[in-house]
Amino acid sequence: MNTNKPSIVFCHGIWADGSSFGKVIPPLQADGYEVMAAQYGLDTPEGDVATVKRTLGRVSGPTILVGHSYGGSVITAAGTDDRVVGLVYIAALAPDTDAGETSQSQQAPYPPTDVFKYVEPGEGRLWMKREGVTCFAGDLPEQEQKVVWATHYAPAADLFSRNAPGVAWKTKPSWYIVANHDQTVQPELERFLAKRMNASTHAIDSSHVPMLSHPGFVVEVIRAAAKALQGSSAKA
Repeated sequence: MNTNKPSIVFCHGIWADGSSFGKVIPPLQADGYEVMAAQYGLDTPEGDVATVKRTLGRVSGPTILVGHSYGGSVITAAGTDDRVVGLVYIAALAPDTDAGETSQSQQAPYPPTDVFKYVEPGEGRLWMKREGVTCFAGDLPEQEQKVVWATHYAPAADLFSRNAPGVAWKTKPSWYIVANHDQTVQPELERFLAKRMNASTHAIDSSHVPMLSHPGFVVEVIRAAAKALQGSSAKA
């Protein structure tokens, strides 16, 4: 393995787990990158961030964090860790906790997306109804949509109402993939967040899961970030 290359840690969103990156991990591994996906419980932002930091300890630094959807909130906080040199957001949230934003409040100015018509509370979690997968991953073949729904993991009902502290995109280079046909996070919000963080922005006509429907595109953005950061040094 080329030790000059940064490591890559993936951070999943709600209604997902690390398997959501199953199409983009193998090509990056083939390139010689050390890759891991953090598997957290979607119980509290603080707990999810702590899991990411533990994962950082299992790879060779410096490291790029890649966050999808709510995973963007996670990497925004966890990315303040000195071992992190860059951030890649995929159709992701990126709250400014310094300004009191949460995952929920930054979505409030925008119309609710269609997926929220298919959310069912149960036992303190928020489950996605079977019909909701078309709003989450509608550009995947039907069989793949069924797998996405079968493996979806429900977040705690209050997960979006709070955030772990830290706003890494204010100090670290960022890349952002906008999903133009997203029905889970508003594309207008994605474009606003990308502009606010001064990210290198890349748009694709995709559902909320471009890493599954357009994996080659996502891999190329991550490769570009890794190439730009190759040789970067994590702080001691």
